[in-house]
Amino acid sequence: MALSQDQRDQTERRIRAAIDRLLAGQIPASGACDVKTLAREAGLSRASLYRTWGHLKDEFEQRRAAAWAAGHQPDPREARIARLRDLNQRLTSKLARTYSEFNLLKERHQVLLSVLAAKDDELQRLRREVSTFSRELPTLAPEMGQGHGSGSVVSLPRR
Repeated sequence: MALSQDQRDQTERRIRAAIDRLLAGQIPASGACDVKTLAREAGLSRASLYRTWGHLKDEFEQRRAAAWAAGHQPDPREARIARLRDLNQRLTSKLARTYSEFNLLKERHQVLLSVLAAKDDELQRLRREVSTFSRELPTLAPEMGQGHGSGSVVSLPRR
């Protein structure tokens, strides 16, 4: 069935009004800023929009692309998706940096544990050395420890 010129004009006005609403961000709850929602909002089938009103479908897609390129996101869900993608990218980068820093800290921790173990080994060795040295010292006779007499005084080396 052929449409009269009046019907064609009326349908074109409905499609253009739906385009303007969608691009202004007036997205229905069950829709998106897409051709499917455009056809539903204009009261047409998608096939009719593609077949008969293809130039208006193309105009809608061009205006939508221009709005996106200009930074205007008519569909709040698409804007939210873009924000979430950006957040995901930033968090992924932060996680990678944190993981890298964590690995560096683990390596440094291992080095410091090794240094601490070496210092503890040296301390144990020095304690054994002092213990051995103190057992090898001659014992002084009680009269020699009084500060008079002809005995020699043993002094320990100082470090």
